[in-house]
Amino acid sequence: MTSTFRTLTVPLDADTFPGGLPSFLVRDDVLCWTRREAGLVGFGEIARFTATGPERFLEADIWWRHLVLEADIEDAVDCPGTGPVAFGSFAFSKLSAHESRLLVPEIVVGLRDGNAWLTQLTLDDGELTAAGARAALDRWLGTGSTRKGGNGRGRTGAAGGSSGTLVDGPASGARSVTVDPSPRPAQSGGAVVRPLPLAAGATLHTGSLSEEAWMAAVAAGVQEIRTGALEKLVLARDVVATVPTGVNAAQVLRELSARYRECWTYGVDGLVGATPEMLIQVEGRTAQARVLAGTLDRRDADGMDGSPLEFAERVLAGSEKQRHEHDIAIQSLTTQLAPFSEAMNAHSEPFILELPNVWHLASDVKAELAEVEGHVPTCLALINALHPTAAVCGTPTTVAGALIRKLENLDRGPYAGPVGWLDAAGNGEWGIALRGAVIESPQTVRLYAGCGVVDGSVPETELAETWAKFRPMLESLGISS
Repeated sequence: MTSTFRTLTVPLDADTFPGGLPSFLVRDDVLCWTRREAGLVGFGEIARFTATGPERFLEADIWWRHLVLEADIEDAVDCPGTGPVAFGSFAFSKLSAHESRLLVPEIVVGLRDGNAWLTQLTLDDGELTAAGARAALDRWLGTGSTRKGGNGRGRTGAAGGSSGTLVDGPASGARSVTVDPSPRPAQSGGAVVRPLPLAAGATLHTGSLSEEAWMAAVAAGVQEIRTGALEKLVLARDVVATVPTGVNAAQVLRELSARYRECWTYGVDGLVGATPEMLIQVEGRTAQARVLAGTLDRRDADGMDGSPLEFAERVLAGSEKQRHEHDIAIQSLTTQLAPFSEAMNAHSEPFILELPNVWHLASDVKAELAEVEGHVPTCLALINALHPTAAVCGTPTTVAGALIRKLENLDRGPYAGPVGWLDAAGNGEWGIALRGAVIESPQTVRLYAGCGVVDGSVPETELAETWAKFRPMLESLGISS
């Protein structure tokens, strides 16, 4: 790049878009990272980095640091997520053919702790002004968008900029699905979520493995665990949804952000979803993570004695299998994070994370980062050390990774890989791309879900868990299984 990277960040009046950032999710090619109406959304693209292989995180880190090193930054807000920002999505496996990527948008709208802002980013030589930034946002959203928070119009079709089909596998073996002819408004965090338009004629197909073949893979994994070769294995599967009327990615993101307010809704280059798991969040020298392991379908509480939450505490927190799986995940993260930390604390007991589709055993970890060779590690350097955790791979990592490749018959692509954003100051938020899907064409979406397998796992139970984890994406597409 020969031009100087320049950015201008100006404040916005948060009161002018009372719906928060989801009101800006009006384009299928939007870049998105939101939770509880806050976060970042991006439009356009002025630069892109791609990489494959084991050094993908470090190569992306070097590219980003070089890009921002001599950047001309004017920032009137100065908080995490202002100034230069890139959105990213990385392949789960170092052996994946899927390209990991960082995308630098032209326009970013942010909302955090009551502060709202607009950033324009450019490699051109033209003057950056507040009026010009607002005009650029208007061009992306429609006239008056900065005053009203978007006009609600968006393109219908696949998210723009996707590299195409990310995962190979036969879309054969149609599964019987229903499209609710009269969906009722759902309640989420006290707000009524309007149902999506019906996905008329939608069909669901098996992906790389049939249900029977995947359950056989789970059984094989349990046998390997019983030999002592490993403690835990995470096995994923995919299904393909075909929506003849077209996939409206922006509407999917709005639906996810409304229903799953405790999750981080993400949209990067055709990858969409709402993850409950934070791999690493960095603000200054403070790093935080949310670890999940142990899952219970909320439908299992139907007809049970006591309140649903009491049922979840009894079944999840009282299960030796679930607690063992959770302990492995916590140990994996804290062990990998320790060399970068001066101090660290984690919940002594996991808590129950309540989501619309499932309950999870969850633990939050907080660390104060130490200087390594005179520098606080960047979030991408931390990701390089942390990924993959036991929560999405297993332990020992090398053994689990090899067994995943043997049993899944699947290139996960970006599924279960890091997804999120970073800024020039080293701040960033990176979740694990769970409860998500890849939009492969204007009418097809590949969905992913996985389960932790330990000694005592039952294949039929694990299969049912995958369907509970598919539910957020299926609902957002207007499909009920």
